[in-house]
Amino acid sequence: MSRIGKKPIPLPATVKYKVQGNAVLVEGPKGKLSAMLPAGITLETKDGNLLAVREKESLAALHGLTRALVSNAVEGVTKGWTKELDIVGIGYRAELKGKGTVVFTLGFSHPIEFPLPTGIDVAVDPKQTRLTISGIDRQKVGQVAADMRSLRKPDPYKNKGVRYVGERLKKKVGKTGAK
Repeated sequence: MSRIGKKPIPLPATVKYKVQGNAVLVEGPKGKLSAMLPAGITLETKDGNLLAVREKESLAALHGLTRALVSNAVEGVTKGWTKELDIVGIGYRAELKGKGTVVFTLGFSHPIEFPLPTGIDVAVDPKQTRLTISGIDRQKVGQVAADMRSLRKPDPYKNKGVRYVGERLKKKVGKTGAK
């Protein structure tokens, strides 16, 4: 049995869901999302919770995946998802240009303009060294954060670059410490 697939999804009163073919449409106060629903897996409402039920044992791997995707959609339309990034380095910063573009200054000879996809909001703190990425789609928020981090990954020798808040980095010793 899938441990994750058996867990019920708490369904707030403000959230409605509708099954359309092989997709689930979840609608809540923050917006609408759709999640994959493979053949052989159905959704049932029981005691204010949503349950993913599979028809046969061969669907065990998809059972947990489907439950996780629907759960992420329900949480996204109620609370939303956020990721935070820190920019570390002298002169490294980010600023918002209009509503849909973030401009990074990361030590290159040119500033990097990063266009934001629809459904993603970015807030920059006053010091311009911390970004908060938010949206209702967990996968999209995580992908945008990963793309921003890949513009200048943390350097293992000086720990400069773009990193997730709370990310633990191993600092390497330079040439002088290798005696």
